[in-house]
Amino acid sequence: FGAGGAKGGATASPRTPGFVPEFGGGWFDPWGGSWFDGKGYAESRRTRDAAYERRFYLTNLANGITLHNVYMTYGGTSWGWLPAPVVYTSYDYGAAFDEARNATPKLAPMHQIGQLLRHVPDLAKLNRAKAVRAADERIKVYHLVNPDTRAHFYVLRNDSGEAVTSTLPDAGIDVPVTVPARDAKLIAAGLKLGKRTLVHATVQPMLSLTAGRQEIAVFAGRRGDLAQVVLDCADEPTPMRLDAEPAWSWNLGKLNVTAPLGAGGLSRVRVEGDGVDTPMLLLFADDATALRLWPYETPSGPLLVYGPAWLRSATLRGSTVHLTGDTTAQTGLEVWGPRGITHVTWNGRPVPTRISASGSLLALRPLPGVARPALPALDGWRRRTENPEAEPRFDDSGWTAADKKTSFSTTPVPDGQPVLFADDYGFHYGDVWYRGEWTGEGGIESVSLAYSTGTQGLLMAWLDGEPLGTHRMPVPDKDRARQGTWTAKATFALPEELRKRFREDRGERGDRHVLSVLVRRMQHDMDGKALDTHKAARGLTAVTFEGASPKVTWRIQGATASDPVRGPMNNGGLYGEREGWHLPEYDDGDWEDAELPRADRRQGVTWYRTDFRLDVDPGVDASVGLVLDDDPERAYRVQIFLNGWNMGQYINDVGPQHTFVLPNGILRTRGANTLALAVLSDGTTPAGPGDVRLTLLGAAAGGVPVTPV
Repeated sequence: FGAGGAKGGATASPRTPGFVPEFGGGWFDPWGGSWFDGKGYAESRRTRDAAYERRFYLTNLANGITLHNVYMTYGGTSWGWLPAPVVYTSYDYGAAFDEARNATPKLAPMHQIGQLLRHVPDLAKLNRAKAVRAADERIKVYHLVNPDTRAHFYVLRNDSGEAVTSTLPDAGIDVPVTVPARDAKLIAAGLKLGKRTLVHATVQPMLSLTAGRQEIAVFAGRRGDLAQVVLDCADEPTPMRLDAEPAWSWNLGKLNVTAPLGAGGLSRVRVEGDGVDTPMLLLFADDATALRLWPYETPSGPLLVYGPAWLRSATLRGSTVHLTGDTTAQTGLEVWGPRGITHVTWNGRPVPTRISASGSLLALRPLPGVARPALPALDGWRRRTENPEAEPRFDDSGWTAADKKTSFSTTPVPDGQPVLFADDYGFHYGDVWYRGEWTGEGGIESVSLAYSTGTQGLLMAWLDGEPLGTHRMPVPDKDRARQGTWTAKATFALPEELRKRFREDRGERGDRHVLSVLVRRMQHDMDGKALDTHKAARGLTAVTFEGASPKVTWRIQGATASDPVRGPMNNGGLYGEREGWHLPEYDDGDWEDAELPRADRRQGVTWYRTDFRLDVDPGVDASVGLVLDDDPERAYRVQIFLNGWNMGQYINDVGPQHTFVLPNGILRTRGANTLALAVLSDGTTPAGPGDVRLTLLGAAAGGVPVTPV
C-alpha cells in the first residue's frame, strides 16, 4: 500500500481498481543476447523463475492491486518481419509456457494463485490490517483482512539470498514457517473452508470446493515443505490417513494435520465425525503435483481431476463424465465429481475405475503416455544463387522511380537528395533493392551510402556488377538493447580495377554505370511513448561520391503484391521471393544438387530447398523445431521459409537463437513439407548453411485437431 498521490500505487486513487498491465512474466532478449549473456530465453526463465513470480505477484495482491495482467504467459514466435527491434524471431520471453507450448515450472505459482483467487472469494475484498512482524526481520510481512468474513492473509516475502525460517508471534502463529531465498509465501488464518474454519496453515491454500457429498481443500507449496494445517473442530474428529505421509493430532478443539510435500505425490486425509455433517478431504501437493490438479465447473456442480498434464474439457452425460486433455507420460487418473457419476471416459475411450477411500473414481490402469514420433534427416538439398539485380544489364524498367522530394517520415530528407526512404514508395517490410544509374562522370574514387534500419540491419553494394562490400549495424549491448532505429554511413573505396576503368572514362565515352544496393531494413521502431518513432526512415537515406558528382536516377523495388494467405509481413524484396522460390509449389527441378554443410564465399543471396515428410500419429500433439548450427566465425544469415511461410531469421555470427519452432498447421505433421532457406552472406567468410536438422521439442498424447493452412 502506498501513501496516496501520483506514485501511491493502489492508494493513488483509492476508490478505483488498481491495475498493473504487462507485469513481468519474463523478459525480452535482443539480437546477440546481451540481456542474458548469450544464453537466450532459458536464462530469462531461470532468473525470473517461479520464486520470482510468487514474490512479485503476491506482493501485488498484498498492495491492493485489483487487476493484474501477466506479460507473458505464452510469448510464442514473432514470425516473418513482425519482430520489434528489441527482439529476434523467438518471443519465448522466458514465459510460463515456452515457445514450443511446453508447460514449465513457472506455471505452478500462476496455477496456484489463479485457482486460489477463483475459489476463495475472501480475497476479493481485502483491507490492510494491523502490522505484523516476523520473529526474523529478514521476512517482510503484509497483513490483510477481509472486513466481512474476518479471514486473515499474510504475505511473507524474503528478499535475502538464503532461506529463512521464522514464526509470526504477533499473529498468534507460533509454528515455524520457511520462506526460500528470494521467494514469497501466502498463509491464511480464520478462513472458512466450506463448513469448517482454518485456524492457520504453513502452506498456501490453493482451492476449496464441494464435490458430491464432501468438501475438498487443497494446500500447495514447495517440494520438501512440511505442511501444517490446523482446523477448528468442536468435537473430536475421526481423521482417516489415506496415504502414508500425513500425520495428525487433536487437542483442545484443534485438529493439527501435517504432511511433507512431494514425498509421494498427492497426500490425502479425510476428516469427519467432528460435529459437521459433511466430510472434508484435505489434499496436499507440491508444485509439480499441483500442476496435475484440475478443478472444472459443470452444470451439476464442481469436479476435481488429478493426474493428466492438461485437462481441456469435462462434460457430464448421464452417469458418465467425459474428459479430454493431454498426457506427456504415463499417469494415474482420479476424479472427484458430483453425485451420480459412476463412469469416466478419457479422450473418447472408457476408463475402468473403482471408488477409492477418498470418494473418488480411481482409474484401474494408468493413462498411457506419448510415443515420441521419429523425425527424418534433412537431405536432398537443391541450390541456386540469385541477386541478378547487381548486374548492370538487369531490366529494372518495371521498378518504382525513387524521385520524390518530400517524405511522410520523421527523418529529414538530406539536401540535394531525392527521397530514398522505402516506406514512401510502399515497401514497408523486408529487404529492398535500389539501382542508381548515370552516364559518364569518370574519376569516382569511393561511394558513401547513408542508411537507416532496425536492429542488425545491413546493406550490400555493387558497382557495375562488382561487389563493393557489406556494412552491418553493430550488435547491441545492454545499453543499446532497446534502441529501435540505427543509422550509419558506409563508405566503400572502389577496387583498383574499377577505379582504373573510371579513370579511363572521363565522361568522353558516355559509359552507363549502375550502383546496386540491397538493404536489409529489419523492423520499424516501436512507438511506446507516442513520439512517432515508428515513422523513422528505413532503407537508404543519402548517397554521395568522392572524385565525381554524377547525376543519378534511382529506382527502388521491395516486396511484390502481398501474399493473400500469408499477409504483408511474410515477404520482402529478394529476387527469389518475388519469383516465388519460397513457395512449396515452385518447380526447382533445374536447380543444382547440394550437400550440407556449405562453404561458399560470395556476396549476395543463395537459396537452398528440400522436401521432407512427417507421419505423426493423429493422437499425438508434437512440437517440432528446426535447428541451425555452424561455426560462429562464419558471417551469414538465413531467412527460413516452411511451406511458403516466413518462420524468421537466423544470424549465424550473432545469435543467440539456433532453434526455430515450426507451428503445426504450417508444419504438416502428416504429409509433405517444403523447406526453403535464403542465405545472405557478405563474402568475407565461408558461408553455410551448416548443420540443419529437425528436433522434437515436446509431445503430448491428446491435443486438438489442427487444419493445415
